[in-house]
Amino acid sequence: MGGSTMMYADLIDQDDFRDRLVALGIAMPLGTTPEQACQQALCGLSPERVTALRHLVEELLSGRVTLLPSVREAIARQLLPALAQHH
Repeated sequence: MGGSTMMYADLIDQDDFRDRLVALGIAMPLGTTPEQACQQALCGLSPERVTALRHLVEELLSGRVTLLPSVREAIARQLLPALAQHH
């Protein structure tokens, strides 16, 4: 592999993660940490939100995008266990 090839992977930082949750209709203040964003996303879970969050998590963990470690940890610690409880 040559060193001149550039990778165009999307990097998901905490702001991008917050924006993705806001796009699902979840209110998030600016500057929300990934942990806070996950907690907020899990408040008042409806079946529709569970489905939407599941799709988002699958997309983010698919390997097509790069997650900041703090975002990946928050998803693994908070979203995955909570979503696993909702079948």
